[in-house]
Amino acid sequence: MMEVVDHEPHWWFLLRDGDRLYLDVNCEHSFIGYAMLVELDDGERRAHEAGGHAYLGRLAEDINAGAPVLRDSRSPYRDRNLSRSLGPAVTDAVRRWRAAGGTAP
Repeated sequence: MMEVVDHEPHWWFLLRDGDRLYLDVNCEHSFIGYAMLVELDDGERRAHEAGGHAYLGRLAEDINAGAPVLRDSRSPYRDRNLSRSLGPAVTDAVRRWRAAGGTAP
């Protein structure tokens, strides 16, 4: 079951599901707001282990800056968006987290 591990208010959530880590970023481009959910790859996981919360903020900024939702985007995150398939699990995890007081485990 997916669970919230870390977060930055109004910006991103880090979630764990078994051995997998996912970053759910609240992106915006011009007047469009959207969620971008990516599974951390091995390099990103190592960088997170070394840089923690601050690294995740930089990664979220990189994801947002690439505007992966745009048709002509060359963002390396564009094809990694798992929001459609895992969005309901993320929503459920965030709801449970908030109901428990909103503190990361």
